[in-house]
Amino acid sequence: MKNPFPFIFFIILLVAISSCNQSDPEMRKNYKVYNRSISRGTEAGSVHLNDKISDGLAWINGRKFKYGTIEFDAKGKDDYLASFVGIAFHGVNDTTYEVIYFRPFNFQASDPERKNHAVQYIALPKFDWPVLRSDHPGMYEQPISPAPKPNNWFHVRIIVESENIRVYVNGNSSPALSVTPLVHTEGELIGYWVGGTSAGDWKNFKIVPATASL
Repeated sequence: MKNPFPFIFFIILLVAISSCNQSDPEMRKNYKVYNRSISRGTEAGSVHLNDKISDGLAWINGRKFKYGTIEFDAKGKDDYLASFVGIAFHGVNDTTYEVIYFRPFNFQASDPERKNHAVQYIALPKFDWPVLRSDHPGMYEQPISPAPKPNNWFHVRIIVESENIRVYVNGNSSPALSVTPLVHTEGELIGYWVGGTSAGDWKNFKIVPATASL
């Protein structure tokens, strides 16, 4: 009797390929991904970006944003220097955009200095975090109080105006971060963002343009 293993392996491979093909077209239709792979997350309605060297993006196809409110739930992990998760907006292309992102591994760190680096604003490519931390310490990154649990989902509301960006976490009435934008790119791309070596998850994404009724 011939060894049935090659045939069984072939069937399993076909099923795996079929499953991938069922999900990939929808993801390709809904997102334009840069330096990552996107998939459905483990929770209903969530999306997941895998980890990889260098920053990664998933621009949301058919969505444009200039000013108004951005809301979403995000989840990273308590993994030191390996969890940077947020949202990119005012995107011109895959290298020119603004970001609000979070470092979950710093949310409840015992080191006060690390806690001060919980939420961050950057404007790439010119104003990445090392430049801002060196030239404007404590201005473009802040702690979050009360601090979310680093392995849990947390809710984010970002109000983007021409001369001010405010970040609210988990329904707090006071912003965790309030900054003056460093650039005005006139870009309108918006999407999920992760830093180098990081994966991330998002759900419940919505935007309300400034011209719409709140």
